[in-house]
Amino acid sequence: MTTHIWYSAGRFGAQLAATPRGARQARQLAVERISEWGLPTDGPALVVAELAANAVTHGRVPGRGFRLGLTLGGGVLRIEVVDTRGDRIPDFRDAAEEDEAGRGLVLVEAIADRWGVDQGPAPCKAVWAELDVPGQRGETGSRGAGSRWA
Repeated sequence: MTTHIWYSAGRFGAQLAATPRGARQARQLAVERISEWGLPTDGPALVVAELAANAVTHGRVPGRGFRLGLTLGGGVLRIEVVDTRGDRIPDFRDAAEEDEAGRGLVLVEAIADRWGVDQGPAPCKAVWAELDVPGQRGETGSRGAGSRWA
């Protein structure tokens, strides 16, 4: 599968292969774009890595890839990973009780200010996380001054 990338001011997207290499590319591309936006990359990079790994591990359908989306606006960085297994919805409560499989979502919960799942259009689902951007107009400040970013 060929990687397709698109972007504009405050928006970035990439269609990637649902493979470990695709998950690594998602993280690398996200770090590059977030850095270009002048934001710290460590926290967002971990979120992208976990969501992409989940898409490859739990959301993979042979022959279909996954999509990474980044949006920066209104004091929020939104990270979204879309896969084609809408029938497999992650649940933080279940993940927190698991030993291995749940660690990724526990990390996402710890780093992100909000996260969730949007279903559709069939057969897709989007797992997303939002991080409030320190010092940006529109910051909600719901979880402090952004210490999770570094």
